[in-house]
Amino acid sequence: MRRLGLAFLAFLCGLPAAAEPLSLQGKTVTVLVPYAVGGGTDTAGRLMADYFARFLPGAPNVVVRNMPGADGMVGMNHFVERIKPDGLTVAVGNGSSSDPLQYRKPQSHYDPTKFRFIGGISRGGHFLLISKAAEHRLHDADAAPVTMGTIGSVPRAAMGGTVWGIEFLGWNARWVPGYAGTNELLLALERGEVDMTATGIAAQVRRLLDTGKFTILTSFDSGGVVRTEFGSVPVFSATMRDKIADPTVAKAFDYHLGMLAVDKWVALPPMTPEPIAARYREAFARMSNDPEFLGRGRVMSEEFAPVAHPAVEQMVNKLSDTPTDALKFIDGLYKKQGLLSQ
Repeated sequence: MRRLGLAFLAFLCGLPAAAEPLSLQGKTVTVLVPYAVGGGTDTAGRLMADYFARFLPGAPNVVVRNMPGADGMVGMNHFVERIKPDGLTVAVGNGSSSDPLQYRKPQSHYDPTKFRFIGGISRGGHFLLISKAAEHRLHDADAAPVTMGTIGSVPRAAMGGTVWGIEFLGWNARWVPGYAGTNELLLALERGEVDMTATGIAAQVRRLLDTGKFTILTSFDSGGVVRTEFGSVPVFSATMRDKIADPTVAKAFDYHLGMLAVDKWVALPPMTPEPIAARYREAFARMSNDPEFLGRGRVMSEEFAPVAHPAVEQMVNKLSDTPTDALKFIDGLYKKQGLLSQ
């Protein structure tokens, strides 16, 4: 496994000190996934749900509830406005949920920096897939633009790499936004509605490559971890390394890399009492050391690794601290390329 440096995964998921007695016996815990069934966030949420049922005190019944809409905003708004901080509901988020350009919109009512994080998952990054029939057009300004599909109106972290490719690498591409979820987007890729898109789901990447119709254009590392299960492919951060000189633009690109580092996370609502948070973190630590959990996770990605809650909190706060001028720059790029972030 190649590494570009990954401090946030250099941890041991040790158990925290004993918390006050808490039992969820006979109760139902809901894992709220603010995205559609079948995507990476949903897959991660369902995996963790199985082990919360096993490791939370009292072995509660655990159910998954999907509440998609507005690229996660509908579910996250519900999470902070309707859910009591009683330990009976947790939410699963991702880089998009942690994006200040997303949660600072007027219609957003949540702030992830206020959440009580339990832990997270890193899959080691994503892949940008492109149709072999369209690949030659990406670098031919006289050809029809390659179509890049994305979920919602603002591209998610890896999908957002195309914003930088268009601006700094001269990619001849245009956006096709508005897809509801990963499944719909990958189906559009197979049908030829779009020419390229990004995903981190290993099984989907393998299935598309096996058709012989698609190839991996580039990979996006997550906090320095580069996925290698599909061989050696260009790493986007390395490709961009010498393309940016302006300090504000460099900070904007750091924001993009920070979005990539925040893969999947699980959290309790704001104001959840510490004894409840401690028990959830203990359960997460136990699943993080469970061979079966890790084995199932590595079906998603060979680079699958649990992330302790302090590292998740640090990454989300770092995104929140992105300078305003850097956020304005990336917002300007979105609008320049026909994407709406407001």
